[in-house]
Amino acid sequence: MADGDIEVVRISDYIGAEIRGADLTRQTPALHEQLRRALAENGVIFFRDQHITPAHHAELAHGFGTPQNRTDPATAIHGYPFMSEVNKREDDHANIGNAWHIDQTYQADPPTTTILVARELPDRGGDTLFASTAAAYDSLSDSLKQMLDGLDAVHSNDGVVMRSTRLQGRTILPEATHPAVLRNPLTGRKSLYVTKGYTQRFDGWTADESAGLLAYLTGLAQRPEFQTRFKWALGSIAIWDNSQVWHYATNDYQGRRRFMERVTVRGWPISANRAAPGRQAA
Repeated sequence: MADGDIEVVRISDYIGAEIRGADLTRQTPALHEQLRRALAENGVIFFRDQHITPAHHAELAHGFGTPQNRTDPATAIHGYPFMSEVNKREDDHANIGNAWHIDQTYQADPPTTTILVARELPDRGGDTLFASTAAAYDSLSDSLKQMLDGLDAVHSNDGVVMRSTRLQGRTILPEATHPAVLRNPLTGRKSLYVTKGYTQRFDGWTADESAGLLAYLTGLAQRPEFQTRFKWALGSIAIWDNSQVWHYATNDYQGRRRFMERVTVRGWPISANRAAPGRQAA
């Protein structure tokens, strides 16, 4: 490993890598470039023993693109308009993210990257699972790939807001339409861009017509071999690529506190990276 290089240790054949040899209290443009490449190639990257400040977290976010300001400024923390908490208190029963999903696909310009920093953790439980929608896409037949490459999907947050007691009062946004398959601008790899909860139907299809195919695709992405599981510790950081990864926050730590800091980042325009021929990736 050359001076200044990081070590990328893959966790499995399909998803995930641990980053070693990086000190996130001393970031450089060269380090950010290496991390962007590692993320694109592995879907999610993990760090251990990185005791960074919120300022370092903000610097890291800028290394992946433009941090996404909170729609409700009151939810921002540490003086950064784009930083928020992901918190489950001792008296909370439900947690945030307890279902397979991609972050904020219902937005017109969704984030490509999420950075999550552990601040307080329960003595057990609270792991996060990640699943590769790129691996799921690779497993499809050529005929189904060809059809999906030309489809758009319609996303909305209305159902999630209506069902969640935590989200009551949140603004229901207009429907957003994005390609059903994306091509990563760094690697060229394709991935499914559909998610439970937010993806309502394929554009030009009815909800009933879409239901069967969406159920098949979302079930496929949950195959165990396409997943990895991260056990948090103080000093842990996870960064994942929302264009090719689902995640799931386990809710198995009742009566104990878990506090994380999160930033979502727009690194490249989702809707400009359709996988179908004739659309140039950004």
